[in-house]
Amino acid sequence: MGKAFLVVRMKGTINVPHWANTTLDLLHLDKRFRATIVPERDNTKGMLNKIKHYVSWQEIDVTVAKELLEKKARKNGYRKITSEDIEKLGFKNTDDLAKSLADGAIALSKLTPLKPWFALAPPRHGFKRSTKKMYGEGGILGSHKQLLEQVRLMM
Repeated sequence: MGKAFLVVRMKGTINVPHWANTTLDLLHLDKRFRATIVPERDNTKGMLNKIKHYVSWQEIDVTVAKELLEKKARKNGYRKITSEDIEKLGFKNTDDLAKSLADGAIALSKLTPLKPWFALAPPRHGFKRSTKKMYGEGGILGSHKQLLEQVRLMM
């Protein structure tokens, strides 16, 4: 199976065209600094390319997935998830769930009691690069090679 992408919305909701808003809603990225994990497929790559001026993404590894699940995963009522919730999903522990998310075997939106996004904070000590440019131009948007370090500062 393929890998999975960690996608973070970096821009807000003002002056976003309806076609980009629709794509962002399909990825459950309705607010700034929301993150989600999507499996790598042709259609998700196309969606990410379409909204590259509003989000950053990178392939996720198991350690960051586990850290996101432990610190930022929420269920209804905005309560933290427990080990019982993970067992109800059919996984032994957060390591097992993080591994299947990082491998792209399951999508975060398919795990019913969990919210399909992680709410992150603005990064401590600010962004090191421009928030208005693509990664290749010295910014943070698009396919971002250091997004995992950035997300650790946002947790």
